[in-house]
Amino acid sequence: MNNKTIKFEIATPERQVLKEEIIQVSLPTKQGEITILPGHIPLVAILDTGVIGITKKDGYHDILSLSGGFVEVLKRKVVILADIAERAEEIDVEKARDAKERAKEGIKDIRQSDKERFAEINAKIAKELTRTKAVKRWQNINR
Repeated sequence: MNNKTIKFEIATPERQVLKEEIIQVSLPTKQGEITILPGHIPLVAILDTGVIGITKKDGYHDILSLSGGFVEVLKRKVVILADIAERAEEIDVEKARDAKERAKEGIKDIRQSDKERFAEINAKIAKELTRTKAVKRWQNINR
């Protein structure tokens, strides 16, 4: 590793999604999107549902879909512990669209008094929208 790269790891409770040296990573936090470059100040932040964009040291761009978690930025290392993280090329777009539509239909059936269930379904819709957005961004970059 040199001063122009960062060690990067992203893991979920089920698996290690990615572990390699990168040039930069952009990710969604609860306070907004941030980009981390070599030499970034140390921080810990809560992650939001969204798309992660990574530039690898070979110049290749990788895109991931993320649903919650934490990021820790150290002097030369970035570690993400995610609730859910998927590489764009692993996502089945049709299944994601179907899941989003089922969640939208579920919202119609909920009474306004069931705020907890309403929030749960909204989170599911956001997750599926993020998954399809990640695939579209990955496809555009890798054409």
